[in-house]
Amino acid sequence: MTRASLIGAPLPRHDALAKVTGATRYPSDLFHPGMLRLKAVFAGRPHATIVAIDTARARAHPGVVAVLTASDVPGNAFGLIDADQPVLCADTVRFEGDKVAVVVAESDEAATAGAELVDVTYRDLPPVIDPRAAMAAASPLVHADRTSNILLHVPIRKGEIEAGFAAADVILDGEFSTSWQEHAYLQPEAGIAYIDDRDRVVIETAGQWLHEDRRQIAAVLNLPEERVIVRYAAIGGAFGGREDLSIQHLLALAAWVTKRPVAMLWSREESMIGHHKRHPMQIRCRWGVTRSGQITAIESEVIADGGAYASTSAEVLKVATLFANGSYEVPHIAADGYAVYTNNLPGGAFRGFGAPQAQFAAEIMVTRLAHAIGLDPIEMRRRNLYREGSLESTQHPLPAGVSALPVLERCVEEAAARFGTGSSNGTAPSLRPEADPAATRDDEAAQQPRPTNPTPRPAAHLRRGIGIACGMKNLGYSFGYPEQSTATVEIHGRGEPERAIVRIGAADVGQGSHLALRQIAAEEIGLSLDQIEMICDDSETAPNAGSASASRLTLMAGRAVHDAAVAALERYRGSDDQHVEATAQYRPPTTTALAAGTGAGIPNYCYGYAAQAVEVEVNLLTGQVQVLTIISVHDVGKAINRQQVEGQIEGCLAQAIGYALLEDFRMRDGRVLTPYLSTYLLPTSLDVPPEIVPVILELADPNGPYGARGVAEMPLVPFAPAVAAAIHDATGVWLTQQPMTPERVLTALSQARSETRPVAAD
Repeated sequence: MTRASLIGAPLPRHDALAKVTGATRYPSDLFHPGMLRLKAVFAGRPHATIVAIDTARARAHPGVVAVLTASDVPGNAFGLIDADQPVLCADTVRFEGDKVAVVVAESDEAATAGAELVDVTYRDLPPVIDPRAAMAAASPLVHADRTSNILLHVPIRKGEIEAGFAAADVILDGEFSTSWQEHAYLQPEAGIAYIDDRDRVVIETAGQWLHEDRRQIAAVLNLPEERVIVRYAAIGGAFGGREDLSIQHLLALAAWVTKRPVAMLWSREESMIGHHKRHPMQIRCRWGVTRSGQITAIESEVIADGGAYASTSAEVLKVATLFANGSYEVPHIAADGYAVYTNNLPGGAFRGFGAPQAQFAAEIMVTRLAHAIGLDPIEMRRRNLYREGSLESTQHPLPAGVSALPVLERCVEEAAARFGTGSSNGTAPSLRPEADPAATRDDEAAQQPRPTNPTPRPAAHLRRGIGIACGMKNLGYSFGYPEQSTATVEIHGRGEPERAIVRIGAADVGQGSHLALRQIAAEEIGLSLDQIEMICDDSETAPNAGSASASRLTLMAGRAVHDAAVAALERYRGSDDQHVEATAQYRPPTTTALAAGTGAGIPNYCYGYAAQAVEVEVNLLTGQVQVLTIISVHDVGKAINRQQVEGQIEGCLAQAIGYALLEDFRMRDGRVLTPYLSTYLLPTSLDVPPEIVPVILELADPNGPYGARGVAEMPLVPFAPAVAAAIHDATGVWLTQQPMTPERVLTALSQARSETRPVAAD
């Protein structure tokens, strides 16, 4: 009897029952009596010189064991790429979430009281707030040892930009802005640390990359990496927010200095002020198109607010600049990206990693160009989307497996069946596959399939509209970074495999990666899921899989597990041993750094492709936008677990709704105005539409296990511009500032009434 394949099966997660019953242990569940408690002393101001730190009163407070300052840190700098952020500030604070001291005490109450008694004398400096102004030579410097606030300039050139605009019949300018976004994971930062019986520092916490956390902590303590052990408890969400160190190094430092077990838990306010956010970006662009619908030229300037420290700003900026043209092949491109230091909160990794900001602008521009030349926006996309063999803006062919067009066509097909025409003012795209661009809107409407359940006509003050957008995002590390993932598989059994152990340091941040890896191992060895043991959460015993980021684990870690399982099984079949093991390191096709001046190179080894159709309802009286239906189409190569893929799409769309419409993270003069979830609005079940339609295509990737590629970030990339297009379809106004809050909708409507053309909200 043929064994049913486990690949593609919607198998349940092994950790599901424990999570829903409360049995799962998250970092704060590891606390126990006798552990010292830590409290950080935050700067509370955006830019200042530290004149003096007096810890005498804090040290004298009952229950306080120690007060740690910069002089207690052996290596007082950390960072994923550039180690430019102090663990504890010695002479200058650069954002209000900087830490100047850590109080170690016998109780939370004593630690909190002690922190309030640390006396810090500051001399305030002018805060550098606006990234464009920060680029000026006369601007005060955020880092005095640098000659400029520009962390990185990324120029990308393709073709001849002037020739491209000369060939255009229509040229449009655009200006867009996006804001910060808070990760808002369920579990705030927490963890414990202690010295084990081998005099090693052990940190148990939550994160996204065991071995990178270990590397940075070892450098902070000036210890060999083997003297530092990082273990992950259950991880209550991440979304990029746990890529940078937050409290891990503070825990390690306190345990190392005191030689006692320590614990730390941030409040939600501390979390929102203390860790990085999605980069705000300002985008100015100019696009040219011919009357036949060929995009000829794009000129773009992208300015990313990197905040006080480098974090991953350089890499996020490269991605944003790379996607200045969206998912469209354009012969002439001149894109300039700038990552800029300011005294705002640091910008860092967040789901989408620069792609949502860039393609918010790109997708709106494509739709505007289509309207300007009288061409259906879907047809405009068909004529310009990347295809197999297309040249990226970096002058190199795309990696194999380009599915931008099939994804769009499947989205159009699904939207046509569900929406019919549905437009309030006649600007919606045609929702008919292979639409005739010469057809009039009335002819198109007559030929549309009628919706199975026509939506009732809304009240006069409610307008409905439909928007469609495309998107793409790189999977895995880019721009020459040495990408790899390593796994070890052990097989035990007498005659036939009876059980297997998979060792791979891959963080499961809630996305179900451990289940997918378990399915791959079980499939290759011929075992059930229950016969597979996963060891993934200990830097000492699990090899380096790389981070749980860039939608990479299914492809990278999955391929490593696949190859290790195949090798272990072959070794088992070829020997009489009852226990064999094999280790495999998977390295994907090589990428390269971008060439100076032109940006030429091979930026990525894989991309994911998405297309979405969104129906919204706009209240003309209040400006509120309600999302009614989302169709989200994705090429995942191969769904290892279809239920998990659909869950990733649906969960990401909830986050995308917040990013597009609700989550308005505010800062003024370097200070956070929305440090609570009561002032920073997150989407609830009432904001999620009653109908979300995840559509999965399986066009195999040449490198992934069984053809699989990642999907976790993709739904966020085209969603905001799809909503913007739907708002425009409903009201005739374009919003070019994210989030598209009711206030901005009303402002745009008011301006449109007073002018002869639609304008963007301020």
